[in-house]
Formats: sequence, structure tokens, C-alpha cells
Amino acid sequence: MIVVSDTSPIANLAVVGQLDLLRQLYGQVIIPPAVLAEIKRIGPEHSAVRAIETAAWITTQPVVNQTAVASLKLELDEGEAEAIALALELSADLLLVDERKGRMIATRLGLKFIGLLGVLVAAKQGGWLAQVKPVVDDLRHKAGFWISDELYTEVIRFANE
Repeated sequence: MIVVSDTSPIANLAVVGQLDLLRQLYGQVIIPPAVLAEIKRIGPEHSAVRAIETAAWITTQPVVNQTAVASLKLELDEGEAEAIALALELSADLLLVDERKGRMIATRLGLKFIGLLGVLVAAKQGGWLAQVKPVVDDLRHKAGFWISDELYTEVIRFANE
């Protein structure tokens, strides 16, 4: 399975110590250079950055089609633009992306995607995560991951918690 990630899902999971869920679910995750650069901006000594840099199952691959990246950057930030362009180039099975605009463009381009909250629900369904709620709480309070109260309630209910 070919999985490409934007910054938010991979960085936020690393911040709350749940990065390995991606390995358990997908085996390998590919990120473009712009995503790695965005992650490194967290701070070179941050444990999340070190976790991502040392995870052998996370690989960085450059995007060949820079014209596509430039076009996507008209609407998206560089990390999202490269992640979407790379997913298209690799005919990825799945794109990990959280931002609404990135999801809209991924849909328009025919990419299958999942966000961080969907990853957590899938991890619970697969038996790799006992409960979604404590991780979502950590994401909100430790990582600063924004989620509306309505979506929070919906995700917890969907996870049967």
C-alpha cells in the first residue's frame, strides 16, 4: 500500500507519542521534502522531530512534477501541494491530510484520503488503539490540534466511546 502524508497527521501523532499507529496501519509512509521541512520547524531537538527522523518506515521522496506543485501552491501551502503532487505521481492508495482545502483538492483530483481523526478510528477498529478519546484529548491539549466541539463529540460517538 502506498501512503503519502501531509504534515499535520504525522507531526501531531508524533507530538502525542502515537506515531507508530501509522506504521501499524500502513507499514510505510512517504513524505515529500516540504513536509519534512515543515516538521523540522517544530524544533530540531523536539522529541516528535527525532521520532519522525529516526523512523525507518517513514521515507522522504522528492516530487518530480514541479509544475504540478507550483499549480497546487496557488491554493495550498507548500507541504500540502507537494504531498498531493507526490500522491498523484505515485498513484498512492491513500493520502493523509487534515486541512479542508487540501481535502477538497484531493477529492477533485480523485485521490482517496483520510485525516488524523479517521486514522485514530481505524487504529481502534484494527485493535492498535484501545480508546480514541484520550488521544484526541492529547491532540487538543498537547499538540494544539484544533477540532470543533461538535466534531469531537461525533468522533467519540463514532468510536463507540
